[in-house]
Amino acid sequence: MPLDFKMAPDAIYFVPLGGCGFFGANMSLYGYQGKWIMVDCGMGFADETMPGVDVLLPDPEFAISLGEDLLGIVLTHGHEDHIGAIQHLWPRLKKTLYATKFTMERILQSVSEQSWGNQARIQEVPQQGRLDLGPFSIQYIRMAHSIPEANSLAITVKDVGVILHTGDWKIDHD
Repeated sequence: MPLDFKMAPDAIYFVPLGGCGFFGANMSLYGYQGKWIMVDCGMGFADETMPGVDVLLPDPEFAISLGEDLLGIVLTHGHEDHIGAIQHLWPRLKKTLYATKFTMERILQSVSEQSWGNQARIQEVPQQGRLDLGPFSIQYIRMAHSIPEANSLAITVKDVGVILHTGDWKIDHD
C-alpha cells in the first residue's frame, strides 16, 4: 500500500503500527520529508480471548511499502514486546537494526536460529549514544526499567523540533 497522500514539507508524521493503546507488539514510524524511521519491532502475547493464537505481530505492510525511504529500525530495549517480531518480520523489512550492546546480543541470539540470521545487519549504538539517519538525529537516553540498557529516544528533526519516544520506563527512587 504505497503512500497516496502528499506529506507537508514541515510536518513530522507519527504512525503507530502496534503497541499504541495496548500492551505489546510495539512498532512506530516517524516520517519527515518522505524519509522514515521505525522505532521497535516487537511482538504481543495472546490472552484467553484468542484461543489457538500464540503471538501477535504488528502489520508491517505500510513500513514495507516505504522501500528505501525507510532508513532503519531503532530499538529502545531488549524486551520481546520491542524486539520479538524481528525474527518474524526482518526478512520482509531488511533494514539495519540499531541497538545498544545488550539488546543487540538478544537480537543476535534470536536471529541466529533463522536461516537468514547471518544476513541481518545490526549496528551497535553506545549507551547514551547518538545516531543520525537522514533528517533524524536520535539521542539514546538511559531509563530505569526491568531490563538492562533500556532507553528513551530524543528524536530531533532539524528546524522542526524534538520528539521524546519513551519506550518503557519506571521511576527509580535510587
